[in-house]
Amino acid sequence: MNTSPANSASGRPHRMDPAGGCPHAANARLLSQGAVTSVVLPGEVEGMAVLGHDALREFLAHPDVAKDARHFAALQAGEIADGWPLRTFATVQGMTTADGADHRRLRSLVSKAFTARRVEQLRPRVEALTASLLDGLDRAATAGDGVADLRTHFALPLPMGVICELLGVDAGQHERLHHLSDRMVSTDTGPAEAMAANREMVQVLGAVVTAREEDRRDDLISALITAREADGDRLAPQELIGTLMLTIVAGHETTLNLITNAVRALCTHRDQLALVRSGAADWTDVVEETLRWDSPVSYFPFRYPTRDLTLDGTLIPKGTPVLAGYSAAGRDTKAHGADAGRFDVTRDGGTRHLSLGHGAHYCVGAPLARMESAVALSQLFARFPDLDLAVPDAELPRHASFVGNSVRALPVRLRR
Repeated sequence: MNTSPANSASGRPHRMDPAGGCPHAANARLLSQGAVTSVVLPGEVEGMAVLGHDALREFLAHPDVAKDARHFAALQAGEIADGWPLRTFATVQGMTTADGADHRRLRSLVSKAFTARRVEQLRPRVEALTASLLDGLDRAATAGDGVADLRTHFALPLPMGVICELLGVDAGQHERLHHLSDRMVSTDTGPAEAMAANREMVQVLGAVVTAREEDRRDDLISALITAREADGDRLAPQELIGTLMLTIVAGHETTLNLITNAVRALCTHRDQLALVRSGAADWTDVVEETLRWDSPVSYFPFRYPTRDLTLDGTLIPKGTPVLAGYSAAGRDTKAHGADAGRFDVTRDGGTRHLSLGHGAHYCVGAPLARMESAVALSQLFARFPDLDLAVPDAELPRHASFVGNSVRALPVRLRR
């Protein structure tokens, strides 16, 4: 049994590419060597990644694994620069970086907005917004000789509009917030740009909170402000901003990538689209298979063992920053079978994917992401049954990130 920190077959840790790119070839190579691997993060920061499905499931729910950055050994030792592109993931104060009672306290304040009942109440609004955006996509294609960027005109504004409406963020802020969110998720940003994006996000959200303090509405920000005023111990000011930041980033980036990746998958697997149209599968099946086969999040930062931890025979030292390898786990043949690399909307769901997390930090917005994506895909292909990629999938520009997993543009032709 290997009880030393994991290394690649070459004897060197896997170097995470800040420019991102398609993760699947590297994932397959790393998985063939083991479920856990050592990695080098941007800035020559040493870390590890959990890739295998079973190992990741165990790791995500392990009682000796924390999210709070006070367990990040290199950060506490002063070895992580302020402009490190992944620093915000570790240091922002909110429910995704809290443990135990603090996590339960913060999650309880947000979770009421994402219950199954609340999500169903949102369905008519999502359906109406989807139809409106499809009108806009059609107009953009008409102006562009039949081709339009589906990501810009549809996959982005749908989840961004929904999450901001739920929070209480006015439409005039959407574009700026997405730009800043994109900068925060990117892993190729320089120190100055990373720090500037974080500062501006805090400023923009601070202004939103100030405005809502003077104009309460039936939205999540107003509810959080009221909770803070009623009991300051429940939500500190920095936790309010951090919670909003994380909710906006996670609330639209994941669904944006999910819709984008599902459209790409269906356009390059027309037989699977035909199965949906024939009734052999439904749009929920498409959403779940896309989450498994091409996870919208590839490697999510960070978790930290609170003691030396042996996982699947490999030692992860205490205080190591660990990436959750969702895109790798989704194609792990040990969990999903020899054909794990095949997109199959009729796949037996006996082994569930982990792309929305597992354990206490399971994605609070999962019901909303699933509903939005199913509505979006259903209406999109009903209105444009011949929709197809305007350029080969392999030529689409990839996200400059190993956190988010998708493409930066999705030019489609709506009609033959």
